[in-house]
Parts: sequence; C-alpha cells; structure tokens
Amino acid sequence: MPTKDNRRYPKRPMVGVGAILIRGDRILMARRGKIPMKGWWSLPGGALETGELLEDGIRREVREETGLEVKPVGMFQIFERIMRDSAGAVEYHYVLVDYRCRIVGGTLQAGDDVAEVAWVRRRDLAALEITEGTLGVIESAFRKRRPKRA
Repeated sequence: MPTKDNRRYPKRPMVGVGAILIRGDRILMARRGKIPMKGWWSLPGGALETGELLEDGIRREVREETGLEVKPVGMFQIFERIMRDSAGAVEYHYVLVDYRCRIVGGTLQAGDDVAEVAWVRRRDLAALEITEGTLGVIESAFRKRRPKRA
C-alpha cells in the first residue's frame, strides 16, 4: 500500500524538522497546503531528505515554506506523530525534531506546500486548527524562551 514517496503506510518512520520562531507574543505558523494535514496549522518544516543534515533541512524547509532564511540556534524537542487509519494501521509515522531558530534574512511569503504563513499571537492559537501535539510544543517554547538582553 505505500505511495510513491513512501510517506503513507511507511516501512519506517520519516524524520521531519520544525522551526520555532518567536517574536514577542507571536509565533510563526504555517497552514498546510497538502495531504496529510491539509488545512491544519503547524510549525514551518517538513521531511528531511536523504543525506541532509538536520540543520540544513530546517534551513531548506523554512526557506521553501516561508521565504525566510533562518539560523538554527538549538534543538528544542523531539516529537513523534503517529497517525492511524480507520482499521488501526499506521498510515503516517513521523519523528519530528524541532529547532529554535533566528531569522537572518528573506521576506515572509507562503511557499511551495503551504497555503498560508502568519505570525500568530499566543492568545489566538487556541482558535486555530493546529496539528496534534503542536500546541504543547509551542506553549513549552513560550515558557522556556530566553529573556531579551538589555
């Protein structure tokens, strides 16, 4: 049953990367434009390519999805997303490595596989349809962020 890209009904988990970009009380979010999770909001990011280093993958994915150039400043959290079909079989399985990142260039615009990108206020996150587990990662990132230097 695997599809051409082996993401659906995979033999092994896929590795993905996500970017945590916070400005004040806002976080950069991307609304997915493709299956799986089409229409849902998540952190910018995507699947790692074979032979690609994690930090190179996060730079590439953020550039492709948001138009921004980022510098990963540290791994934040590893998160697993396992999605089962109606019969209980594993339809998708991702191991996601989320990085805190800093913007170093570019212009914000929705890219290749996202429908929209936006800086979302923390208080407005609950109103969005956010991918499972992502809100917990975001809340943890807000709680653990470093205070600005004077």
